[in-house]
Amino acid sequence: MRFDILTLFPEYFEAARLGITGRAFRELGHGLHTHSYRPFAGNTFGHVDDAPFGGGPGMVLRPEVLQTALDSLPRLEPRRVIHFTPAAPPLTHAKVLELATQAQVVLVCTRYEGLDQRAVEALVDEEFSLGEAVLSGGELPALCLIDAVCRWLPGVLGNAESAEQDSFATGLLDHPHYTRPEIWADRPVPEVLRGGNHEAVRLWRLREAMARTRRLRPDLWTRFLQERLPALPRPDQWVAWQVEHPETWDQPKPKGWKGWPTAHREQP
Repeated sequence: MRFDILTLFPEYFEAARLGITGRAFRELGHGLHTHSYRPFAGNTFGHVDDAPFGGGPGMVLRPEVLQTALDSLPRLEPRRVIHFTPAAPPLTHAKVLELATQAQVVLVCTRYEGLDQRAVEALVDEEFSLGEAVLSGGELPALCLIDAVCRWLPGVLGNAESAEQDSFATGLLDHPHYTRPEIWADRPVPEVLRGGNHEAVRLWRLREAMARTRRLRPDLWTRFLQERLPALPRPDQWVAWQVEHPETWDQPKPKGWKGWPTAHREQP
């Protein structure tokens, strides 16, 4: 995969070469290429933006600057051109997986009042944000996208299951994690994690992930119940039932329990 980043601050992206996901560029042959807008300014001062029509604060990146910068890049297919703006929908796990299949991702980073809308419509494939936070520019969202996508490139993570078990990959938020010491500040590690029963550990982690998702992201939990729950085995459906019905939290799955759809109509 090749990442091309268009920005006023190419030095931001040296951070993408660090850590585990930086292995994509250091060792695995993926490309990370930064390009300043300044050479495409079309003037001796390197000014790439101008005041907005109609007045108001801030500056807007001129459309011909982006056009010329994009024309200077080698083109690989399939390719996506991404612009970051707080007015766009947030980047999602599904979009990260989609972008990980591309041969080239071009990241358009702007500042101040962003990009001329004509350039957005003519040159950009998709726009993303990092939610409702307004940042000074698109560089930090671009770094987040690079990191998220690189985790899904083969060989980047030492254990491929790490990405598959992350939050959102299963449709749920991740479960809590614990390490040594077993007791810290009078707080013990949950006993089930110390018992050596792998199936009990799996179900505990699944239930904790479900409970966390229901509490923190009810929108994800509703979608999980609708789209993923019916395909789960009955022990997994039972822990979902426990999450929805806390009074059953410490109860084992009843004998003969027929699964979530029946259970929804008929109390166990």
